[in-house]
Amino acid sequence: MSKLRILLADDHEIFREGLKMLISAQPDMEVIGEAKNGRMAVDLAQQLQPDIVVMDVSMPELNGLKATEKLKGMCPHLKILTLTRHTDDGYLQQLLKVGASGYVLKQSASSELVRAIRTVSRGNTYIDPALTGKVISNFVSARPARGTPAAKDLSGREEEVLRFIAWGYSNKEIAGRLSLSVKTVEAHKTNAMQKMGMKGRIDIVRYALLQGWLQDT
Repeated sequence: MSKLRILLADDHEIFREGLKMLISAQPDMEVIGEAKNGRMAVDLAQQLQPDIVVMDVSMPELNGLKATEKLKGMCPHLKILTLTRHTDDGYLQQLLKVGASGYVLKQSASSELVRAIRTVSRGNTYIDPALTGKVISNFVSARPARGTPAAKDLSGREEEVLRFIAWGYSNKEIAGRLSLSVKTVEAHKTNAMQKMGMKGRIDIVRYALLQGWLQDT
């Protein structure tokens, strides 16, 4: 079985070494490169073509948010798992918006990072369990007290499209999986978001958490 090829990006060498030891100890993973800043992460990701980039958010020269945005623009299929100490929902929102596939807290157990890498490798979105309660709470509190559409208002196809978006798939990838045109996928996405009062991907991910779609199986 081929191993997951992983690029590490973190400006703290000691922490990066710890990550490398943890990941290299897994039978299905290997570290193929290391970057000490965001700009180097972008360059190495283009050169080495890893399966996953484990990206620190706070780095010199180019922070993790900007590096993620740049990389997703150049390599849309690349999966980026962000690492941070920030528990603020705002960071999560920005990173998901630019295309990050996951968000793991540095203060969590090392097993969370391993679980996150495997989850993201399967095409799913991963949010640290320490944040899911806050994310769901923010989603629920943001819903109007009355007149909120129920999930039953979604068609089966609209729900399928929302699920795939929450899991991190692009419109083109969803179209291929569902044997639809990209234009049809975009129409289902627009209709579903309008019905559910959603404004962007962060709302879709929050809803997916509430529905249990992102549970690691």
